[in-house]
Amino acid sequence: MRAVSLVSIFCLATVLALEGQSKNRTHIFLITVDTLRADHVHCYGYLKSTPALDALAADGVRFTETFTPSPITNTSHATILTGLLPNLHGVTDFAKPLSTAHQTMAELLRADGYQTAAFIGAIILDSRTLAPGFDRGFDFYDNFPEHPLAKARWNRLERRAMTVVQHAQSWLNAHASPATFIWLHLYDPHDPYEPPAPFPQSYDGEVAYADSAIGNFLAYLKNKGLYESSIVIVIGDHGEGLGEHHEDTHGIFLYDSTTHVPLIVKLPHQLYGNRVVDEQVRTIDILPTVLDAAGISVPHSLSGRTLMPLITGTDSTERMAVAETDYPVRFGWAPLRSVRSEGFKFIEAPRPEFYDLHSDPAELKNKYEPWSPTVQRLRALLTQAGVNPVAEASTGSVSENTLEELRALGYLGSTDQASSTKVSEPSLLPDPKDHIEEQNLMHLAMMAEEDSRFSDARLALRKALLLNPESYSALQQLSAIELQTHQYTEAEVHLKHMRLIRPDDAVAAFDEGSVEDKLGNLRVARQALDASLRLAPNQVPARLLLGDICLSSKDTQAAESQFEAVLQLQPGNVAAQLGIARVSLAEGKITAALSMLTELSRENATNPEMFDMLAQTYRRSGRGDLAAQAQKHASLLRKHKSRSLEEPRL
Repeated sequence: MRAVSLVSIFCLATVLALEGQSKNRTHIFLITVDTLRADHVHCYGYLKSTPALDALAADGVRFTETFTPSPITNTSHATILTGLLPNLHGVTDFAKPLSTAHQTMAELLRADGYQTAAFIGAIILDSRTLAPGFDRGFDFYDNFPEHPLAKARWNRLERRAMTVVQHAQSWLNAHASPATFIWLHLYDPHDPYEPPAPFPQSYDGEVAYADSAIGNFLAYLKNKGLYESSIVIVIGDHGEGLGEHHEDTHGIFLYDSTTHVPLIVKLPHQLYGNRVVDEQVRTIDILPTVLDAAGISVPHSLSGRTLMPLITGTDSTERMAVAETDYPVRFGWAPLRSVRSEGFKFIEAPRPEFYDLHSDPAELKNKYEPWSPTVQRLRALLTQAGVNPVAEASTGSVSENTLEELRALGYLGSTDQASSTKVSEPSLLPDPKDHIEEQNLMHLAMMAEEDSRFSDARLALRKALLLNPESYSALQQLSAIELQTHQYTEAEVHLKHMRLIRPDDAVAAFDEGSVEDKLGNLRVARQALDASLRLAPNQVPARLLLGDICLSSKDTQAAESQFEAVLQLQPGNVAAQLGIARVSLAEGKITAALSMLTELSRENATNPEMFDMLAQTYRRSGRGDLAAQAQKHASLLRKHKSRSLEEPRL
């Protein structure tokens, strides 16, 4: 660290003391940049320009060695917002709620009189779906629309950085306050790398675009007279593999490529401007630093410690950095844990790794020996840090639509994990190092599928299956694509293979039943659905489909049994009630069917299928005029529904 004068320390203490005399101290702006590697920022030694970040570093303090405990967005941001390690804050999975037991940065600042707002760049941090609890403490949290009109990626899954900045500026214009905490999340460097013109279509192009948006926001603060007296922090949430260690993106490994992030802290009045701190720090240290700089008491329960002593030069001790990832478990591979201390790195894995970062900063020469004193010391530190061997499965409730959004962003979800492995002991799972090429290909397939490039997705998944013919995740993705594109014969092959590998997967059995139904193989479909329901009896879609198949097979008693079972699970289910009416009609009980449908049509006056069925029943009863009226009403309802879908919402 560069030398620090006693005069500078005195100046900071004086300013903070003066500001601490009032609850209305200053503004705090936290900017998290998703997927930003430290070594791809110019002021960290990269060749390409990042003028906004460089200018902020000139006004602030740049930390050269900052590490995140997780290479996954939700987990890493939960750490930044709570100052806790993942094993403590518990957000170890997408959609897992942030516990109310842990106070967030926004809650602590709002309790001290700050007005608070958050502006997110991706649906992965939407507090209604994939990030429940993240909005706690914010007066305003800029979630995505619940029913987006856009079919494209933008404003449905992501917002461009400039859009996030504009939303924040609009809010600030309308909410003047002497003390404001604003969190901006810029998602752009996350793949796919598609920045707007004139930026190049690459990772560096996305970084340059995000930097330009940061520059726009900082210029706004200066024009409003807010910059000078504010605390501004820019931090990467995690990095990006970019092919290092054969990892294209992030989430699987814990090498520095995905855990080393930039951190720049600008204090009020540019105190300690252009300072560089070389001691190792962690993203868990951000919350205590914000509280300390704002003159607010720092809770003793936090995992991190304030960075102010390192900034002022009263301390030069590096901090041990631990990290974890459970994301490999989604694919049926082992979770990883790591510790980085005093220039050494240990990674706990089925094949453990140990690196001397002094001579091998790129982590290319694994020198692991179980009897090494340094290895034993680091392994003990990892145990003392309390990092879990593997996190519990998510307790978050994730809808199918949310899972589709997660896959569109290039991630598998918790339901994918459940079907990928049933091994109880994580150490018995394969080492992710042996399967990273598979994961790269599956990720490519997910992104291609989101762009409706189904041929490219198929090609990537077939390559993955050449590497590992038993890859359940690849078969799962491929069968889903074939179902989506109505290639039922191909889907049938993959689903049968999946069921041989994992006969206890209820979802695969249901999908096979659906495919066999499409192909007209009703007996095989019925067998698959029966198997699915034995594994998971409370599946409403499976019982409805099985009821339809039984009815088509003229087994009205079995069909009625399935529809009745649905009504036990969901009283009032319209599809099940229609099914029972169809059973009555099939058995020639015209009066009973007509009575039921007449009552249902009053309760479901906008359901065209209801009036189709009513028309059919009227025809069977010889009442052609009423049948024509019901059929006409069904047609009108369909036209109205079609028009309402086409009309833009204001």
